[in-house]
Amino acid sequence: MISIRNLCIELGDFVLRDACLDIEDREYMVIVGPSGSGKTVLLESIAGLYPVKRGEVWLRGCDATVLKPEHRHVSIVYQDYSLFTHISAEKNILFGMRMRGMEKDEMKKSLDKMVDLFNISHLLSRKPSTLSGGEQQKIALARALCVSPDVLLLDEPLSSLDPGTREDIEQELRNLHRELTVTILHVTHNFEEAIALGDRIAVIGGGKIMQVGTPEDIFRRPNSEFVARFAMARNIFYGRVVLSDRGDHMFKTGDSCFLIEKGRKGDRMVIRPEDIMVYPFNDGKNNNGKNCFPGTINRINDKGSTLFVDVDIGIPVTALVTRHACRESGLRTGMRVKISCDPGSLHIFQE
Repeated sequence: MISIRNLCIELGDFVLRDACLDIEDREYMVIVGPSGSGKTVLLESIAGLYPVKRGEVWLRGCDATVLKPEHRHVSIVYQDYSLFTHISAEKNILFGMRMRGMEKDEMKKSLDKMVDLFNISHLLSRKPSTLSGGEQQKIALARALCVSPDVLLLDEPLSSLDPGTREDIEQELRNLHRELTVTILHVTHNFEEAIALGDRIAVIGGGKIMQVGTPEDIFRRPNSEFVARFAMARNIFYGRVVLSDRGDHMFKTGDSCFLIEKGRKGDRMVIRPEDIMVYPFNDGKNNNGKNCFPGTINRINDKGSTLFVDVDIGIPVTALVTRHACRESGLRTGMRVKISCDPGSLHIFQE
């Protein structure tokens, strides 16, 4: 469906460098990265809004690099929705179809389909200023989809919504992706949003695509420290793989050695916080387990239903525990504890 080949875009001091990305027909692809990383530039390059310095954009097997935006069969929805404030929601939805010269019967049929899909019949006569953020998002999506684009481009579509509305719109996006024959490319800085929606995820940083893979690939098997940190791994250690006297494969970092699965190679180790268990030092649990280390709690960072517990085991590690588990174990700052992690949860890679 979409093939980005060695794409280079120069915008002042920013350069999108040799971007390569293939997106399958009807795939939901999420591009995720920090502010200023090039997410929106890549999105708008697909829409044809920037001149290409080098490389190609292919859509449905055709070279679209020099095509004008209106000839690419692509719709884009921005984070501010870009609705016309002086006309009704219905006229906003109809605007794109009128610009494309669609017949009245075809316009009505497409409008009715969007009204049913998003359940927005009660909003059609209202102006955008009277609508909530979630309602404006639905109108913007309906306007973009009414023209039956091959590709729907979404630029930070959930960033301005409150948490409850964000979950509702996430569900709307899942539903429309199932029901419509449209390929979706969605950019966000929110990694949890990317995990929730993407069939695959592309991580971008500094104008370069760093890794492309399934949510599980990105979450569990980052290929660089940049991706690991952006995926909130928190525990990233430098070291080397060694063999113990018994022939076990170990990752040595500082004075600590972690048992790892055979065949792992690299100079970086990642342990996700949720894969680290924390126990009171004298409770008898996991005394004979693998990768069990004594330590002291340095800090507990309260996140509401979960807490990040920083433990010094000779190296600093961060564990994620539920509020219930923290209360049950009586965890507190300065407490002597032990931590453990399964060898299979340790990811080793070469930077």
